[in-house]
Amino acid sequence: MQDRERPATRVEEIVERVADAIARGLLKPGEKLASVRRAAEDHGVSKNTMAEAYDRLVASGHLEARRGAGTFAATTSRAARARVPQHLAEAIDTVSLLREQLEVQHKVRPGDGRPPPGWMEGSELSAQFAGGKWRPGGRMEHGYGSSWGFLPLRERIALSLVERGISCAPEQVLTTMGANHAFDLVIRHIAEPGDTVLVDDPGYYPLFGKLQLARLRAVGVPRLPDGPDPDALQALLARHRPKAFFTQSLAHNPTGGTLSAAVAHRVLGAVERFGTTIVECDPFADILPAASPRLAALDGLRRVISIGTFSKTLSASLRVGYLAASPAMVAALNDVKMLTVVSTSTYAEGFVAHLIQGGHYLRHLRRLRQRVEAATSLAVQKLAEAGWPVARPPGGGLYLWVPFPAGLDEAQICHRASAEGIFLAPGAIFRPEPGPRQHPAMMRVNVAYASDPRFLAFLAESRSWARDRAP
Repeated sequence: MQDRERPATRVEEIVERVADAIARGLLKPGEKLASVRRAAEDHGVSKNTMAEAYDRLVASGHLEARRGAGTFAATTSRAARARVPQHLAEAIDTVSLLREQLEVQHKVRPGDGRPPPGWMEGSELSAQFAGGKWRPGGRMEHGYGSSWGFLPLRERIALSLVERGISCAPEQVLTTMGANHAFDLVIRHIAEPGDTVLVDDPGYYPLFGKLQLARLRAVGVPRLPDGPDPDALQALLARHRPKAFFTQSLAHNPTGGTLSAAVAHRVLGAVERFGTTIVECDPFADILPAASPRLAALDGLRRVISIGTFSKTLSASLRVGYLAASPAMVAALNDVKMLTVVSTSTYAEGFVAHLIQGGHYLRHLRRLRQRVEAATSLAVQKLAEAGWPVARPPGGGLYLWVPFPAGLDEAQICHRASAEGIFLAPGAIFRPEPGPRQHPAMMRVNVAYASDPRFLAFLAESRSWARDRAP
């Protein structure tokens, strides 16, 4: 262990930086590293210093040296990882970015997927907790509660779905511990190991990890600005006959794109012909226009399962979400919920219902929409000034899909950012099928953090650094 009484040497700093990049999935197993000479230039050290750092990383099992070929990130983990089943190790590697979001190691966080805690300070949520203002009505419930969830909340959710044009009764709503729990229930019910499912490409990377954990094959449907590529979807449906297609229609994560009505009709027509279930996640529904095109509204919950959550708009800590589906489907998913977690928290769901019924949630949403709108406008302006122009997404939400200027390498910039305490979300992590396919260098940027002066200064410096290195 490094002696904390003395400053780290340059070798130790490089070793720690590369090991961290491997641990967080920024360097993939088998990925080739720069030569000693090139890496020494990148890190601003001598070739001897760089060679020693590489030797230490090889000795620790982080890197592999292949005679005549170069140095690569280890294709097999160290001893502890070797005992982990392969499908579990792959799933953990896929969600390495999620670990960083949960552990909060970096001070500057444009790669984070959630609204910042500061946006919740002084919110209706905080006000209701302060001084114990909220008390559950009637006698405190100490049992499990219904596996279906807290009925008053389910009624409110059904009403909000109807307002979005989705025909739904409370009996078609099942509460969950957030959207990720809803995904778990659906995956367990509709697919078996070895089955193929379709996903957005790029898309929601924690979902990819869940599919790997379930030993399913995820095939990507190219994502266009106005939704999934309908021609590619048609071809993939015919080729793979997948059990399901997981997609996010509005305020898409990571691209920020929004589904058009024309594409929505083509998507539904395609899946109807092949009998594929659509799983549509709608995490930002409460701050988006009710009339936005939704597959669940056009389909009437016949073949579409709609997933929602309060994590992105209220608090991720509450772990309250839901799914809505046809009566037969939701009953089957409730059985899976009973077998796996018995029930969800009546206390947490009762609190959310109280916020909705008392008008507190509505007031909170009004402020949140204003914050997102203002942050997006400022982010687009500041990124352009830093030399990283990006188109403003038309549908709202938290995300910008930012292209890298020519000459900048995605992995290299993310490594440099991490060394400076800046958490980036590289585009590669949002791709469901790692491999030789080439994609433009991109990153997902959360508008709430995009105008941080430290982040903007790093972007401007990176662009200048690339320009100076250009031949």
